[in-house]
Amino acid sequence: MSYPFELDGETLWDAGYYSGRLYASLARGAAEFVELPTGLTPSDQGGCDVELPTFRAFVEGLYGTYSSTRNPVPHGLMRGLLVTSLVLLERAGASITLKPEHEEAFGEEKAALARAMG
Repeated sequence: MSYPFELDGETLWDAGYYSGRLYASLARGAAEFVELPTGLTPSDQGGCDVELPTFRAFVEGLYGTYSSTRNPVPHGLMRGLLVTSLVLLERAGASITLKPEHEEAFGEEKAALARAMG
């Protein structure tokens, strides 16, 4: 059973059911924290539709929160959600600007995660 994330009928990530639900749940919690909507809407097919401008703003807000601190605890809590979100955003044909000190590390993590995400 899958949990697809789709943009205008195109599948960005055909997540496994548990992975997809976990990502969507974590995104909802983070959206509450950063006070921005996710841009992810549950679909009738058991996945999420992605509304790109809203999702991009959510990812920017998440990254802004991440990069506003050097504390390893919030970094650890946010990193997996952030990297997954960056992969989805790139698959949607969009991106955000990362600070130079994050570009290399996030680039490597995104590449590895993108391969695992199929």
